[in-house]
Parts: sequence; structure tokens; C-alpha cells
Amino acid sequence: MNETFKALADPTRRQIIRLLKEKDMTAGEIADHFSMTKPSISHHLNSLKQAKLILDERQGQHIVYSLNTTVVQDVMGWFLEIMTEKKPGKE
Repeated sequence: MNETFKALADPTRRQIIRLLKEKDMTAGEIADHFSMTKPSISHHLNSLKQAKLILDERQGQHIVYSLNTTVVQDVMGWFLEIMTEKKPGKE
């Protein structure tokens, strides 16, 4: 889970996740939403892939990126677990 939190620490990566929540996109479509170089976007996409937050699938000439909802649900479950744990000595 450390890779996941490391990936989520970056605001650009969080914005990419928000975009992919709406629909699957190619790297070029994602890059259109940012004022940075395509290699920089590629770096962010690779970080998100390593953290298993996004998936990629080749479709003809393009690679289409999508949100890996399983990992996102796992992270949300972890947060909910932490938020609902009772602190020692408190009822």
C-alpha cells in the first residue's frame, strides 16, 4: 500500500485519477488536460500503474488507461477502517 500512497501524494496524479473516474482515456487525451510535456504525463501514468491504481490496455494504435476500481476500493476500505477504529480508553 506504500506505493499507492506515494502515488496519491502528487496532485497531478490525483487529477489523472479524477479524469479516469469519468471515462477511460488515452495518454494524449489525459495530456490535453495539463500544461506539461507528454514525457511528464507518461512518468505520472507509470507511477500510477506501478501503484496498481490504473490499468492500461492496448486498443489498436493506442493504449487506453482506466481506473483500477479494485485497488481504489481497497484504499477507501483502509481509510474507513482507520476512521471507525475506537481509540483505546474511549467508548
